[in-house]
Amino acid sequence: MTLAIIVASQAPLLLVDGDLKVIAASSSFCDAFSIEPATIPGNSVGSIGAGEWNAPQLQSLLETIASGHAAIDAYEMDLIRPASPTRRLIINARKLEYGDADHVRLLLSISDVTNVRLADKLREDLLRDKDILLQELQHRVANSLQIIASVLMQSARRVQSDETRTHLYDAHHRVMSIAALQKQLAMTRIGDVELRAYFTDLCRTIGASMIRDQNQLKLEVVADDSTIGADISVSLGLIVTELVINSLKHAFPGQPSGTITVDYHSIGTGWTLSVGDDGIGMPADSKNSPPGLGTSLVEAVSRQLGAAVEITDQHPGTKVSIIHP
Repeated sequence: MTLAIIVASQAPLLLVDGDLKVIAASSSFCDAFSIEPATIPGNSVGSIGAGEWNAPQLQSLLETIASGHAAIDAYEMDLIRPASPTRRLIINARKLEYGDADHVRLLLSISDVTNVRLADKLREDLLRDKDILLQELQHRVANSLQIIASVLMQSARRVQSDETRTHLYDAHHRVMSIAALQKQLAMTRIGDVELRAYFTDLCRTIGASMIRDQNQLKLEVVADDSTIGADISVSLGLIVTELVINSLKHAFPGQPSGTITVDYHSIGTGWTLSVGDDGIGMPADSKNSPPGLGTSLVEAVSRQLGAAVEITDQHPGTKVSIIHP
């Protein structure tokens, strides 16, 4: 009855005795590996077919199983056959318990995973190529943004209108900051981003392009060890960029020195990102003034993140907090 079940099995199976001689093979095994059924019974596993099953490590594992000391779980091997493509196999083997130590029986099940492994390799190759292309795209975007920033600066120096010059300088600062953001992302592998280093590098780049005297105005980053997905880090980088630029433009008119602090801390799934300064604080009529481009951008990105914007007068200075509950 047992032999009949094995022979009729839809899965490639071998029933082997304690001497590693084949007692029975399923029809699916014979079909899968192009072996005549009549040539299998009574022969050792290593002599099946043209000897392609004579793998020393497989033989050693089967002997260990026959002695009752182990079992094979997902043993992988290459089946190399003359004039046929190499196949990648997964073999599972168990010793059957009959209560008769003199009649050892091993049951081997064989799965051909060649196509699965090829598909896995193709997927890995495609992902690697995608990562390389994405990194290259990010480098090209960052370079293009810096070229645009240079054109804006040249235009700002040539125009006669003070208002136009101010708008061009604002555009230049924003483009340079976005270029800095792209540069950081290009250096970051796809996956999680360590925020302390990310914000530190971003602020260093913004400061280099906008602060003339690094000893007078300082940019500081205070952050925990949080990491976050690359997609969310882009949004947080945009918020930091806008708030830092806003502080540099408005917080220190006529002041000889000052400090801008970027702070990020998380608790569970909640987090708070804040940018504060010790400048002149909010104008008295700020609540009645329409929001500028930077403020609107910060509010829009915060809403996308499911966070709220909170503005605090620090006496001295102002702090803008983005709070995700």
